[in-house]
Parts: sequence; C-alpha cells; structure tokens
Amino acid sequence: MKKSIIITAGAAILTLSQFSCKKDFLEQKDPNAIELGQSFRTPDDVLTAVNGIYQSLRSSNNIGENSGLWTDERSDDTGRNDNQSNAGEPFQFGDFSILASNTYLKSHWVSLYGTISRANVVLSNIDKVTFADPAQKQQYAAEAKFLRAVMYFHLVRLWGDVPLVTKQLSFEEVAENTFREKQAAVYAQIVADLKDALNSNLPNLQTGAGIGRASKAAINATLGQVYLTMATTQDQAGRTENLNNAKTYLLAAYNVRTFGNLSTIPYTDIFDVTKKSTCPEIIWQIVNKQGDINYSSSIAANNQAKGETINSLVKSAGVGGNVTPDLIKDYETGDPRMAFSVKFANDPIVKDYFITKFRDASSGASNLGYGGNDWILIRYADVILMLAEVSNYLGDVAGATGYLDMVRARAGLPGYTASLANPAYAAKYPNLRLAILHERRVELAFEHHRWFDLLRTFTTDELVAYFKAKNQSDFGIPKLANFNAKDRYYPIPFDEYKLNPEKMYQNPGYSK
Repeated sequence: MKKSIIITAGAAILTLSQFSCKKDFLEQKDPNAIELGQSFRTPDDVLTAVNGIYQSLRSSNNIGENSGLWTDERSDDTGRNDNQSNAGEPFQFGDFSILASNTYLKSHWVSLYGTISRANVVLSNIDKVTFADPAQKQQYAAEAKFLRAVMYFHLVRLWGDVPLVTKQLSFEEVAENTFREKQAAVYAQIVADLKDALNSNLPNLQTGAGIGRASKAAINATLGQVYLTMATTQDQAGRTENLNNAKTYLLAAYNVRTFGNLSTIPYTDIFDVTKKSTCPEIIWQIVNKQGDINYSSSIAANNQAKGETINSLVKSAGVGGNVTPDLIKDYETGDPRMAFSVKFANDPIVKDYFITKFRDASSGASNLGYGGNDWILIRYADVILMLAEVSNYLGDVAGATGYLDMVRARAGLPGYTASLANPAYAAKYPNLRLAILHERRVELAFEHHRWFDLLRTFTTDELVAYFKAKNQSDFGIPKLANFNAKDRYYPIPFDEYKLNPEKMYQNPGYSK
C-alpha cells in the first residue's frame, strides 16, 4: 500500500489549496474554498498542470542549475571558504556540520515534495477529463510519472527512508499517513513509475518544441541509473539482477542516439548556448531563454569571479563558483576539459580557480547576466560511463574499458590500458572502478553528479576512509575531520521530525 506525506511550508500551497474547509454542523461550504479537481475540465487544463510540474524543476531549491548546494558542495568538487555568509547555513553542507534545523535543507525537501504534489494532482485528476485523443492522455500521465520518479530518486538517495505519497490527499488523510517508508518501497515505486512512463507513446528523443520534456531515452537512462544505484547501495541479494537490468536500460538509452562515435561531438559543443537545441549528446535538459528576466539562466554570471569576463558580461565582485584544489589536482596533464571547465582568477582579491564550464558572454545575455544556458540533466557521456560502471561490476572488463575509452578518446587522452603505463595514473587509479569514478569526475564536473557517484562507488565505511585520506589543505576552511558515517544521509528537517518523532524518526548521528 502506498503511503503519503505531510507537505509543509511553501509546498502546502500546492496541496491545501485543493481542499474545501471542513463542513460545520450545518454542512455549509466555505464560499472562498476552491476544489482543485474543478480545474481539470479539458486536455489543455491537464497540459497546463503538467507544465507546472516541469516549471517547479527550475527552482534553485529543486534540481535546476543553481541546486549544487545539495550535491556538488556536499562532495569534494566545490564548496565555499566563507563560513559567515548567510548565517553559515550553506557552509554546513561542505563542512559536514549540517543541522536538522538548516533552512536550506528544509527548502530542498519542501521543493522536491512540492513537485511530487503537482504530479500527484495531475495523476489523481486526469481520469476526470475526456480526451478526444487517448494518446495525449497517455503522454501527460507518462510525463507526470517520470517527473515524480525523478523526485523520489533524489529524495531516497539523500535521506534514505522517506514518506511516500502517490495520490492527492484530503486534509483528513495527511496526519495519519505521515511517516517514513523504507527505501525498498520507495525504489519499488520509482521503478514502477518509470516502467509505466516507458510503456507510453513518448518519443525516443525530444526535438524542436519538445526539448526539455520527457523522452524514452531519458526514462531509460534514469531507470538504468536507478537499477545501478539499487545494485550498489541496497540489499545485495539482488545485485546481479539489478546490474543486468541497469545494463539493459542504459543500452536502450544508448542505442537510440543519433550520432556514431562520441568523439564526433566536441566537448565544448555540449555547453554552447548556440547549439543547445541541436547537440545530439544532450538527452534531457531544463530549457532557459536568453535575455528573459524570468526564464533565463544565471549560472554563467553566478560562477564568474571578480576581474574576469570569460563567463558573462556581468562584472562580478565575488569569488564566483568555487572549485576545490582537490578537483584541480585530479585533472590529468593536458586534459582539455580542465582548460574549458575552470580558470584561475588572478585578481588582487580573488586568487583562486572558478567554474567556467557554463558561459554566455553574448550581447543577448547582456550585462545583467540573463544567459541562455540550458541546464543539462542527462547526456550521453553520463550514460556511457554508467555502462562502463555496470560492465565492470558484471566482470566484463573489456566492455567496461571500451566504454571508458570512448570518453577518454573524445578528450584526446590515452585509453585506460595505455594510461596504466603512466606511474602517476596507475598510482591514483589502481583499479578500473576508481578509473571510472575519476573519469566521471572530470567529464561531468559541476553537473551535480559527483555526490551520487561517490555514494554508488563506496560503502559508508569506504566513503569515510576516502574523505579522511584527503588533504585538508585541498579543501580550505571546511573541515574534513567532521566527515563520518552520519554524512551518508542528510538529517530529516527538524520541522518534519517534530510532527511525529516516532514515524518521522531522525537519521543516525544527528541531534533531534
């Protein structure tokens, strides 16, 4: 049986607006209350609601371009050296000193569940609408299920057991169903939603006006990653089956690509604002509109350091997108991805590396920084490296090496076998698992994959040892010594925990 969640703060608007006030003893209705179900009369009403689900992804509190606080800053790639800004709450993520009362953490939780709420509203009301074209109804339902699955996938990896809701709730249903569900049940729902979405009329890949919407390639890639994550982080009894499933779905995504070799796509093309709608490597993205105050991208300007002009026409007064020395040292000599992705700001105030991977210094973006960068959620190099990961775990070393070499060849680097002849490479990446993790790090840097990659690659104990083995000098102010087993998961936000301390139990290692 599927469970539910209480939605609080901003997300309450998405759910509680649907409920009429409780009838009093005269059975009177509140004339100001709006029944949300009444808003679903035509297929266009459903489309508007589905578009609203996509719209919620754009928030910095969700999975959009500025959501690196919950992923990259939690990893060893980025962070911040100012522990005083914003009352120190953002600093807690990279410092591994996060508190359950952290308001940024709560905002992320609320936003993810807000998206789920929007999807549930669509799925709970879509049958009330008459569709002249049944295929249209199937498409909208598939999109809602795909987006709901993506949200739960983020939640379960970040928090572990989480409340599970699959329908629009009445006010009376909320409290009794507010409890954390075990990860196995959450993953089962994610898989079910993705398989339902896959069994639809969605196109293999989106083009034209459809760019930014769900496709079978995006669903297959996500399902492959879900099975890979289950195989590496969940009950190991089904490990081999999950790995084989991961390979099946990742190959399905890979096999619908519209290009031959990855090397035919220049690395810089992926992030070129003028090619974002035609680059065949991109599978799924959040679309932004250059020059638009509401729907433009701010990532190029936000990442730019003082005294620099490479990212944007905006004149920055700050440090830009921080990069750890730990990541800089992980790039191999001559890797062109480093030259494109980061730059050293030699400003009197800022003498440090900053992120340059996302650029729009065009007149269209203006000196206000209204960039046209789309936020890429899934691309083929990611899929290829996951295929390398899966193949390696299945014992197919040749297959894993072949996939790994596809990505290295595009970067102009020697293949894995040849690279092992380099003592420095062999010492840092003594096995294929670590070589793949390294390649994902430098290929996908700042694309919000690194933390999840670490969680897949290492057990909790291994992850603690991995961080403890790093040099504090390569991280600046954040203290590596703070990292321990508790940091595998985030704390349940305090406001959620206090609603029902028994059913919304706190994760180990965090104060209540």
